[in-house]
Amino acid sequence: MTTTATTTTAPRAAREGRVALVTGGTGGIGEAVVERLAADGFAVAVHYAGNKTKAEELAERISAAGGQAIAVGGDVADEQAMSAAFDAVETAFGGIDVVVNTAGIMLLAPIAELDLDDLDRMYRTNVRGTFVVSQQAARRLRRGGAIINVSTSVTRTQLPTYGAYVAGKAAVESITLILARELRGRDITVNTVAPGPVATPLFLQGKDEAAVAAFGKAAPLERLGEPGDIAESVAFLAGPARWVNGQVLFTNGGLA
Repeated sequence: MTTTATTTTAPRAAREGRVALVTGGTGGIGEAVVERLAADGFAVAVHYAGNKTKAEELAERISAAGGQAIAVGGDVADEQAMSAAFDAVETAFGGIDVVVNTAGIMLLAPIAELDLDDLDRMYRTNVRGTFVVSQQAARRLRRGGAIINVSTSVTRTQLPTYGAYVAGKAAVESITLILARELRGRDITVNTVAPGPVATPLFLQGKDEAAVAAFGKAAPLERLGEPGDIAESVAFLAGPARWVNGQVLFTNGGLA
């Protein structure tokens, strides 16, 4: 188990500001979330599992623009690694207010054909990882905080080949709804954003042009989502949406 915390600039105490930890912060949606929260004035911890260089470059870019950011590493499914990552953020910024769980992997195959090693790999990151990070967040977030998980609109559209992936994301939604009620009295909201098809490398991988075009036409807005569209919903839940709690917010352009 290896955990890394890299401070790209000398961090300033952020007790008067808001602090966010974004897991999977180097991914398509994760990076957009990091940039949007930084633009909103958050001090941001950019979490990475393997792409340390990209996480550090993103943190450096935010710092150069006048914000505050660090890079923290670790396996989201490893409770010791995540405890150390949370420690690093608290040391750098004095506390944590918002945790956004964007870390995830997607491996598609019909249920009858899915390699069970792929099932275990997905569930380790998508389910156990969300649980471990949510557990740390539930223990550590300051009052007025927010936990924001990421599911998928395919829990409703029920597309073939998505069975294992969707089962894991349904678990994420259940974790969200129950944790929101367990944190009664703490003034911490817990919600999930469920994107529709979004033009990220994770989504586009393995799809030909015809399939991508079909997904783009599926929603009434007749386009794929962009990572920034999802970041807008996250920013809403991380900031002004204090009366939205224990909900799944479908951000999908009207996809049924």
